[in-house]
Amino acid sequence: MPISFPPAERRGPPRRIVSLLPASTDIVSALGLEEALVGVSHSCDFPGPIAGLPRVTRTRVPPDAPSAVIDAMVRDCLARGESLYRLEAELVDALAPDLVITQSLCDVCAVGPNEVARALPAIRSAPEVLELRPETLDGVLGSIELVGEATGRRDAAARLVAGLRKRIERVREGGVGNGQRPRVALLEWADPPICGGHWNPELVEIAGGIDGLGRAGRPSRTVAWDEIVAFEPEVLVLACCGFDRHRAAAELGALERRPGFDRLPCARTGRIYAVDGVRLFSRPGPSLVDSLEVLAAIVREARVRAPLL
Repeated sequence: MPISFPPAERRGPPRRIVSLLPASTDIVSALGLEEALVGVSHSCDFPGPIAGLPRVTRTRVPPDAPSAVIDAMVRDCLARGESLYRLEAELVDALAPDLVITQSLCDVCAVGPNEVARALPAIRSAPEVLELRPETLDGVLGSIELVGEATGRRDAAARLVAGLRKRIERVREGGVGNGQRPRVALLEWADPPICGGHWNPELVEIAGGIDGLGRAGRPSRTVAWDEIVAFEPEVLVLACCGFDRHRAAAELGALERRPGFDRLPCARTGRIYAVDGVRLFSRPGPSLVDSLEVLAAIVREARVRAPLL
């Protein structure tokens, strides 16, 4: 469940918001609060007004390194209890926010609650801290409602969620053209292979596929290559966390070099797709419904023989 740490006295809807992850920036913007944003994370990329905002976080992860190197660095930092990110407390203090939105779902994806807790004593404006932890698609929609509640935009959040639910149901009701559900391997990393977690197995199911590797509502996990081979995926979707579709496509080679790859059903038919893990599948905000619609097009399109996105 999301956790909120309010100040001693609630001061009404916030006028100055700092968002520490792209998903919450998307939510704030979708609720019409772009002008209230005064600071965002290093990875926030919502178009328009936020482009010139101060970036209040920094990452230790070298984005251009090979995926195996990035994975090793991440595992080493986590094993030593070190954060992959730095929150610029002095900058946040200068911005004087009355609301900071963060997350406690994944230490790999964005600044976590420990970093925020360490920075709070230095922030003289004593902001409310809204901590989001969506583990499922329904939890993501609930996060939108929580942000709406915290920002005085409850009605706008309700309308947004209602619209997103309608789109989800349209995909669910669309079914699969021939009535069959293909086996889908949705991977969030290529080297080593990491299966989809949390909401992504749900997206596969709603889109009309079967995910035999990930578990809905559970974290992603490293998958032995033998397990993927045994699953015999008919569709392979590579949605690398933190990579756009072009970088994900470049990572396909790490899978293609694995023994037996060319014998997988997805390889024999060419149903292999690189998609955007930055703006879509790794982002627990409104764009997850865009991700679902993209995935439905992939699952239901047997004729495509090249990366769709």
